[in-house]
Amino acid sequence: MKAWQVNEYCEPAEMDFADVPVPKPGKGQILVRNHAVGVNFFDLLFIQGKYQAKPEFPFTPGGETAGVVEALGPGVTEFAVGDRVLANAFSGGYSEYSIARAWCASPIPANMDFATAAGFMIVYQTSYFGLNERGRLQPKEWLLVHAGASGVGVAAIQLGKLMGAHVIATAGSAAKREFCRQQGADHVLDYRAEGWVDQVKELTAGRGADVIYDPVGGEVFELSTKCIAAGGRLLVVGFSSGVIPEIACNRVLLKNMSVVGVFWGRQVEEDHGYLRQTQGRLNELYEQGKIRPVVSKTYPLAEAPLALADIAARRVAGKVALTVD
Repeated sequence: MKAWQVNEYCEPAEMDFADVPVPKPGKGQILVRNHAVGVNFFDLLFIQGKYQAKPEFPFTPGGETAGVVEALGPGVTEFAVGDRVLANAFSGGYSEYSIARAWCASPIPANMDFATAAGFMIVYQTSYFGLNERGRLQPKEWLLVHAGASGVGVAAIQLGKLMGAHVIATAGSAAKREFCRQQGADHVLDYRAEGWVDQVKELTAGRGADVIYDPVGGEVFELSTKCIAAGGRLLVVGFSSGVIPEIACNRVLLKNMSVVGVFWGRQVEEDHGYLRQTQGRLNELYEQGKIRPVVSKTYPLAEAPLALADIAARRVAGKVALTVD
């Protein structure tokens, strides 16, 4: 089979598109014949050696796949060969076949295509975990979503509206801000322009945002501490800016604010039932038309470096997927 391989930390264009053996599922695992693969910003960090987890070389990046069960490992009873599944493969996704632990897989909704399924699980589970369990978002609260046109941003906007919040989204271009409006954001701001902090305060009648969803880090995180409400929750989702921020603890004290980590990967590793239970709920919301995953662009598997380059350069909105013939 064809698979992208990383033999040493590098840029995406330096990966090898190699012929490798089809893997065999072990105990509790399934082999998935991939039809589509989700592309995430953390894939880029894996390839560059900047992610907190460090797989052994050579490794195949990609943690999000959608396809058909090809084979079952010993002890797997919840799936059958031929089932359509979306799965968190952790790594190994940029390939024609990948292995997933059975508890990291879930049925694809009947009316969902493979490309959409490949862009569904991780961003919606992350945002659901962040807003519902870590941020405790309540109806009528103000939610500020940074990078609202990103995959996790889209999910946070849609889920925030579904939870009854007033949603402010930020994005760096006019086209992306319009995209955020289309996802349901009540207000959109340019986080690259001066004055967005004051605009958040103005929109919230001086209160500030009750929950701030931040996958950006860097200066955006630091400025967010200036427009968070008393008792607010600042959710640390990621660092797409490339800068891990620090915080002045006097602000934490004076505003009674909470800085809350949102590490969905740890949650699912510690609670093996969480992923499938949450995905079942998200599948229901999709089937009811209450959430709308957006895969705005697809690329053939052979063009994975181009897809990653477009994500790194912020040339796409929503999610990106690789398609597998």
